[in-house]
Amino acid sequence: MKRGTWAVHTDELVRASRDGVIRVQRLQTLGVPEATSYRRCQPGGPWRWLLPGIVLLSNGQPTRRQQIEAALLHGGPEALLTGCEAARLHGLSRIPDNGRFHILVPQASHIRSARFAVVERTIHMPDAVQKHGLRLAPLERAVLDAVRRWRRIDPVRALLAEAVQRGRCRPAELLAELNSGSRRGSALPRRVLAEIDEGARSVAEAEGLRIWQASGLPTAVWNVPVVNNDGRFIAVPDAWCDEVAMAWEIDSFEWHFDAHGYARTVARNTRYAGAGIVVVQTLPSRLRDDPAGVIAELRAAYKAANARPRPPVRLNPVHAA
Repeated sequence: MKRGTWAVHTDELVRASRDGVIRVQRLQTLGVPEATSYRRCQPGGPWRWLLPGIVLLSNGQPTRRQQIEAALLHGGPEALLTGCEAARLHGLSRIPDNGRFHILVPQASHIRSARFAVVERTIHMPDAVQKHGLRLAPLERAVLDAVRRWRRIDPVRALLAEAVQRGRCRPAELLAELNSGSRRGSALPRRVLAEIDEGARSVAEAEGLRIWQASGLPTAVWNVPVVNNDGRFIAVPDAWCDEVAMAWEIDSFEWHFDAHGYARTVARNTRYAGAGIVVVQTLPSRLRDDPAGVIAELRAAYKAANARPRPPVRLNPVHAA
């Protein structure tokens, strides 16, 4: 496009952009002088300045997608989106929104963070995953890049538990990824992965694990299928005390209920009752608000279970596969 003619061919500028986001340098090749680009980004102008050398070809608030495009342009051709936003684009949901977009660039890059673009230089650049037309870090890396920056353990538990519980990541893969990178920020995710390895797959179950250990009851196993003597499936209790055939279910609406969740829970409890299994049901809120009360209930249930003949049920880890 010739210099001075771009104003009558603005559709060509949009086509050359990424969802309306474009470098000033690219605009120059299309005939838009650098000074003109910045002048159009001044208050009241038709464009909007997003990041150094990057503008939006409208003056409205940028969408999330436009901010991502700007961050990736800022990072250069090898940049990858990682962290919270990449994990969200991979399909996870238990992610806080801080309005920032974390990108990875090669160690030799001189790009720095600016506004909503958080730039991390790394010697461990993963292969890009193309998703929704964007260059993303693999899910394991994205999740760990997110949680490394968090200082509270509950959000770390929630995101790692979601990734594992939904079958998107394996604990061993997450641990291998954690071990391959920097040790900075690794303490909390390492602790949570150890919990997950013991079978506690949600924030509530992790709290439950500590309460069970404090109860003094025999060791429980977590998230292992229970079947009758004929091998017929009964349930996968959150915790199971095999000595007396007692199940503990931490029934969280968010984790265990959906449109059909109530019916599934009723059916599960009916199978427990039919098999003669003593089951304790606890709301997650009570794990924090009344741990002593929960411990008392577990001990009372254990006493009752121990007083009756043990029903013919058993663990069946193979059933989990």
